[in-house]
Amino acid sequence: MIKENINPERLPEHIAIIMDGNGRWAKEKGKYRIFGHENGVKAVREVSEGCAELGVKYLTLYAFSTENWNRPKIEVNALMTLLVKTIKKETGTLMKNGIKLEAIGDKTTLPKDCRKELEEAIEVTKNNTKMTLILALSYSAKWDIVNATRDIVKRAIDGKISLDDVNEKLINNTLTTHKYPHPELMIRTSGEHRISNFLLWEIAYSELYFTNVLWPDFRKEHLREAIIDYQKRERRFGKTSEQLA
Repeated sequence: MIKENINPERLPEHIAIIMDGNGRWAKEKGKYRIFGHENGVKAVREVSEGCAELGVKYLTLYAFSTENWNRPKIEVNALMTLLVKTIKKETGTLMKNGIKLEAIGDKTTLPKDCRKELEEAIEVTKNNTKMTLILALSYSAKWDIVNATRDIVKRAIDGKISLDDVNEKLINNTLTTHKYPHPELMIRTSGEHRISNFLLWEIAYSELYFTNVLWPDFRKEHLREAIIDYQKRERRFGKTSEQLA
């Protein structure tokens, strides 16, 4: 799908992706699941570069959910090791493409070496302005909403806010995603049709795009296909087509 088919005036400012299918991709090739995760790194690079080339300003990748800690210990350890290696190796690519790295999630649960590499990459890329790449690590939307609720309740108990202050804007500004615009487009690979506890608050009005392509096979042309499909849709936000016209 060529770039010329994409309308630069109707680009989503923020794209969020559930990177699914690494395990099945490896299984089809008679390999261990970690082999799929290793090959999924190329898809991350392709999509990050593809978004930056097109002019997408924010890209959020669901890299590791809070539920993923329940996977077999050997796979979790391998994933954390891969994450450290990947962040270290790809920092140069981020700099070359002007991409700022940020992260959301409970980073305190990450291994020390992983947290160190992540923090260093965030620091090195902090002045890049072409695009922001947000890694959702040890993240779940329910975790974020619960923590935001606790924070709001505490402020109410301390007398810093009243019941009347609690509204959509306050909740939005208390979530860890408050710095970013809500995604206009959410993509999930591998043919699964689930949200899997990802940005539940933020994707209330996102366009959802599901593809059968397994994540390690996902390339720039697949990203472009998703964007072209998005641009064919009418975003009404509760209004009628006639009102928009």
